[in-house]
Amino acid sequence: MTEVFAAKRADREPTHPGVILREDVLPSLGVTVTEFARMLDVGRQQLHRILSGDSSISPEMALKLGKLCGNGPEFWINMQVAVDLWRARKELGARLDAIQEIRPCA
Repeated sequence: MTEVFAAKRADREPTHPGVILREDVLPSLGVTVTEFARMLDVGRQQLHRILSGDSSISPEMALKLGKLCGNGPEFWINMQVAVDLWRARKELGARLDAIQEIRPCA
């Protein structure tokens, strides 16, 4: 079963996986962005966009990060899903609240 990461406070955006990479992973490995990009077989600019939170973690990137870091792709993709869902909820706002819940749906 995969775990979905959620902020403890609904008004706080979950941490983007790029922040974890930038603040924790790169310093602990002692490598530069260029070296880390080479290790992942991605472009440096693509990695910079992820580290800044401007780009999402794709399933392919999650697979690469999970392999390199040894913690599996689910960790990385679930962090990204939490961010994406939080942002979508904020974007939809009252429009989402206006949708009437019905059961069972599936």
